Amino acid sequence: MKLGVFTVLFADKSFEEMLDHVKKAGLDAVEIGTGGYPGNAHCDLTTLLGSEEARKEYLAAVESRGLTISAFSCHGNPLTPDQVFAKESHETLLKTIELANLMGVPVVNCFSGTAGDHEGAKYPNWPVAPWPNEYSDVLKWQWEEKLIPYWKEVGQYAESKNVKIGLELHAGFLVHTPYTMLKLREETCDAIGANLDPSHLWWQGIDPVAAIKILGKAGAIHHFHAKDTYIDQDNVNMYGLTDMQPYSNVQTRAWSFRSVGCGHGLEDWSNMMSALRTYGYDHVVSIEHEDPIMSIDEGFERAVQNLKAVLIREQPADMWWV
Repeated sequence: MKLGVFTVLFADKSFEEMLDHVKKAGLDAVEIGTGGYPGNAHCDLTTLLGSEEARKEYLAAVESRGLTISAFSCHGNPLTPDQVFAKESHETLLKTIELANLMGVPVVNCFSGTAGDHEGAKYPNWPVAPWPNEYSDVLKWQWEEKLIPYWKEVGQYAESKNVKIGLELHAGFLVHTPYTMLKLREETCDAIGANLDPSHLWWQGIDPVAAIKILGKAGAIHHFHAKDTYIDQDNVNMYGLTDMQPYSNVQTRAWSFRSVGCGHGLEDWSNMMSALRTYGYDHVVSIEHEDPIMSIDEGFERAVQNLKAVLIREQPADMWWV
């Protein structure tokens, strides 16, 4: 496996300054935002799609530093009732898949999306309980009328471009657990898989190592985000795990995103790296930094230091002892 970073946290740097910073930190790869919620500070889709020379120069800047691009990322909501943002999310996703194909980038990361509760809805609706029964009816409609048809079409397009889709298992979107990931994959195609981020699993009560085993057995892990979560049980007792307080309310929130090693120990992270290797993942572990009590530099450096201690880089040796 290789160590990388989701470069949106360095949006204030130019493209080449960002690459130099990543190289100096001793990393191997970059994951680059192309639009949607993460923005596109380091990737102008229109320019790169329109010019082979621009694509060559872009890749040369990456490869000359000994780096690779692990994924392009365009996290949006193509299913939202907001037609403007849905159209933008959809078009950005298709353009990103096309660019990934042209530039040999293996994965495009995004969200599954969340629809409204009927055709005339104004906002997304994320049901989290089966009763009262209308919640189950909404969820069934969303899956059958919106989610599955959309990803059948986009999955086939990605497959035709030899690109994998990494859906981030993120609460608020219809695909947010190993079960919903595998269910959508079964209804669509193998191009659809997970961008597995343990931070979103921990606060849902899902053991990331178990999730890696479940998804790894199905060959459904296409990318991996390295981000931690701290769960404050005293605050859980007050607010529950579906805490709606702003992320800035760190003192009272039930849980907060943290840099790697600041929510769970290195043994947990080592176990995840071992599970990834055991179940066939040999791509990039990409640092995502959203720690509310650390600077970008300190949180990034902490994650790099901790992951370097547990990452499994080399292929296993022959079993010389047997």
